[in-house]
Amino acid sequence: MKVLYFKEGGSMLSKKKKIFVLVSMVVLLVVTGYLNIALNKSDSSLDVTQTTSANFFTSCREDKLASRNYQIEIYDSIIASSTDATEVANAKAEKAKIASKMESELALEGLIAATGYEDVIVTSTDDNMNVFVKTSAGLNSNEVAKILSILVREAKVLATNVKIIPVE
Repeated sequence: MKVLYFKEGGSMLSKKKKIFVLVSMVVLLVVTGYLNIALNKSDSSLDVTQTTSANFFTSCREDKLASRNYQIEIYDSIIASSTDATEVANAKAEKAKIASKMESELALEGLIAATGYEDVIVTSTDDNMNVFVKTSAGLNSNEVAKILSILVREAKVLATNVKIIPVE
C-alpha cells in the first residue's frame, strides 16, 4: 500500500503565492462591500425607517399569532387525546383564556389606533402590558397619557405595569 503525501500529488504553492491569493481575496471582498454600499445608496426612493417599522409590525403580528396558534394546537391535542377530565377542563380553560386575551389585545389596538396612530400592537401577560406605537416623531407626555388612560380604563391594568414603546 502506498501512502501519498501532499508533496507527491503535485507541486505545493509557495508562501508568496499563498499570500498573493489571500490578499487578492481580501481585496475582492473589500471591493464587493464597497459596490454593495454604493449601489444601495442609489436607491434613495426607499425610506428605510418606514420599511423597517413596517417590517417590525408585520413580523411582530405574525410571531404573536403563530405563538398563540401553537398554544391553541397544544391545548386542542390535550382535549382530543386526554382521558383525564381535570386535564381536559384545564386545557379548555387555558384555550379560552388565550382567546380572551387575543380579543382584548385586538380591541385595545383598535381603540389606540382610533386616537390617530397608523399602527399599534398590544401584547399582554398576566400582569404586564406592552404597547408598540408607530409614530414618526416619538410620543409626548399627552399622547402617552391618552394611551395609558385607554389601557387602565379598558384592560383594568395598573399604570406601573404598562410599557409604551414608540417605533419610528
